[in-house]
Amino acid sequence: MPILKDVFMSLSQNQLLNSAAKKYGLKMGAQSVVAGTNVAETIKSIKELNALGISATVDNLGEFVFEKEEAITAKNNIIEVIEGIHENGVDAHISLKATQLGLDIDYDFCYQNLKEIVAAASKYDMHINIDMEDYGHLQPSFDLMDELLKEYSNVGTVIQAYFYRATDDIEKYKNLRLRIVKGAYKEPVEYAYQTKEEIDANYIKLIEYHLLNGKFTSIATHDHNVINHVKQFVEENQIPREKYEFQMLYGFRKDMQVDLAKQGYNFCTYVPFGDDWYGYFMRRLAERPQNLNLVVKQVFTKRTNTAIGLAAGIFALGRLSAKTKKNK
Repeated sequence: MPILKDVFMSLSQNQLLNSAAKKYGLKMGAQSVVAGTNVAETIKSIKELNALGISATVDNLGEFVFEKEEAITAKNNIIEVIEGIHENGVDAHISLKATQLGLDIDYDFCYQNLKEIVAAASKYDMHINIDMEDYGHLQPSFDLMDELLKEYSNVGTVIQAYFYRATDDIEKYKNLRLRIVKGAYKEPVEYAYQTKEEIDANYIKLIEYHLLNGKFTSIATHDHNVINHVKQFVEENQIPREKYEFQMLYGFRKDMQVDLAKQGYNFCTYVPFGDDWYGYFMRRLAERPQNLNLVVKQVFTKRTNTAIGLAAGIFALGRLSAKTKKNK
């Protein structure tokens, strides 16, 4: 699996394929993993989830934001979604990334954009989750959140289990609503665990800690083994269901999402929208290559998708071939 992870991370950063995905995404079945390209389509998708007893956290997709105009557009899109959620009375909140709002441009500029979003959501008592990215953006993102928390209480974040520092971070932020994930970026051994066994063990440890000590825990996984472990743990420790939820990505393991909601567990689907879906999807495959089996038939087998499907396939095969030769 390490080779596949490297391939998918390389693909996620390929701007040529990203541009092609933007142009041809809808024709290629991108709707299987993206809830819509605009607010109206996204609200419709959220209503469908809500009808199944599932809430949503909404992510305005975006990659490679290095211009202020792009960041301002992203901010306005997110505020539009906030207003749409409120006006339509749907059960949803917002997830966002600091880099999309200008962290790579100017820290203060990014903070002002974030503050506008958090203030808009605060009017409706709506939660804002600040997603975490690669290690280089980790501490600046936490710093931004710390500043926001001085004035607002509707903010939470993500703890990534593959980082060594995750244990300290979850202790520091235990009084916040936290989403706990394994981690989706390729990080060096100086900062992060490298093996699946180490990451999985830390992931379970963090989940258990926050369930016992934290405010509210979002357990983000498609792994039924983890889900079954959590079910047993919360029962043994008499943890009320209003203190946690399971989360999965839109388009992944749909039957399990519905089944967990029917069982009475709080369930939240991570709902991405927009046409900039390619990097997001590749990172999900890098995070857990088994995800490929969950949605690939919906995305890569339609006749109209040959442009990216073929390009990505050739690129991936080339990477695999090169690594195989190197390792011989």
